[in-house]
Amino acid sequence: MRKRLCGALALLMIWTGGFAGVFGNGFATLFSAGSLAEGFEEEELDVEELDGLPEAVDIGDPLWDFPVAMEDMNPEYIILANKHYLLDKDYVPADLVKVPNDPKKGGIKWTGSGQDGKLKGWYLREECAQALCDMNAVMREIDGFQTMYLKSAYRSWSKQNTMYKNRLKKNNGKDDGWVSMAGASDHQTGLGCDVIPYNWTKKSGMNEKMMQEKECQWMAAHCQEFGFIIRYPADKKEITEINTEPWHLRYVGKPVAEYIMGCGLCLEEFTEQLQQAIERYVAAGGDFAKVEAFVQKSTDGV
Repeated sequence: MRKRLCGALALLMIWTGGFAGVFGNGFATLFSAGSLAEGFEEEELDVEELDGLPEAVDIGDPLWDFPVAMEDMNPEYIILANKHYLLDKDYVPADLVKVPNDPKKGGIKWTGSGQDGKLKGWYLREECAQALCDMNAVMREIDGFQTMYLKSAYRSWSKQNTMYKNRLKKNNGKDDGWVSMAGASDHQTGLGCDVIPYNWTKKSGMNEKMMQEKECQWMAAHCQEFGFIIRYPADKKEITEINTEPWHLRYVGKPVAEYIMGCGLCLEEFTEQLQQAIERYVAAGGDFAKVEAFVQKSTDGV
């Protein structure tokens, strides 16, 4: 600190000397070395008093240049699961809760049993379950809307593996893009859920024609207000490698959902953008510890 003050004093003396040449010795006398030294001695005392205080701002830390602030993202809610980013077979979300199935009490009706090992019923991560019920409550108030049903929610790795093998057997070993392989399913995150209108509960399967239902169109327009995105949009099949699923909602939290849906992205594109932002931040000298939880690495070749 003293060295910086001394350097400043030397510069100021040179500066006042220059002015003396222009304005005369009176100006130099006004800013004499003695008076300057006295002034800096007093300033130095003030600085000494502050020496024990912590630095308020680290001006060397680079700016986070991603559209969504770090504090507005939960790394657990933006986890990507697909065939290139496989979840471990032991991955089970810690806060799974049974989704209430009575709309009159703030829940959402179920279709199907939801049997998965010891779990009976449909389960989601707690914040996701609450957001889904909140959205359903709003939809129930819209005139002319059908009752919405929760058709699928959390699935374990083991159940997904069984479903995938059954699908391959049905299609002579061909992956037709309707059922994800084990570890690649969004449902294993506990944040993915299938929500369908009443009339589709009477059909044997689901397809992209469900996009024509006004309830699904409403979800596509408003799901981000509750922290959801449409996980498999019609125009992103080449990226997601999954067929269009207008019924499949994925919870990511409101700020992220608003950015993804507002920019017309899929989760894969968001993840790529985020990883690039992390690389830029760290390359510029940013603290890796601040972004480490957001880093996702492909499992290809692992």
